Amino acid sequence: MSVRHLLPVAALAPLGALVPAAPAAARVLARTADVDAYALTAGRVWSVVAVLLGLVGVVLGGLALARSTGRIGTGSGRGGAVAALVAGAACAVIGGLVVAAAEGGPGTGYGIVGGFIALAVGLIAMLLGGLTLARARRTG
Repeated sequence: MSVRHLLPVAALAPLGALVPAAPAAARVLARTADVDAYALTAGRVWSVVAVLLGLVGVVLGGLALARSTGRIGTGSGRGGAVAALVAGAACAVIGGLVVAAAEGGPGTGYGIVGGFIALAVGLIAMLLGGLTLARARRTG
């Protein structure tokens, strides 16, 4: 297997561990008691972690896109683009798990609002990473 094929497989390998963990995550995120509006529940923690991971992906994707256009530094920005794709995918998966495990609407402590925000931010990070890779492929 060449290095060209090994890097995407190595980048996506950690995501394969999340698929069997979905039922366990649903049990952990399930809540039955009423919660305070400012209580930090498991669902809210996971949604905050996902949003922060997605924001890192957006920043990396933006910097890689700026690098590929020649605005900062030299190079194609492929490393930052791949990192943005991985961070965006992980963000979207975690956000999707939070939304899927939520049994109530906003304000119930399940983190559903943060999960939807994580889905959006993860898609933006993947879009920036994909755009950078397409631009690097076209100019390189």
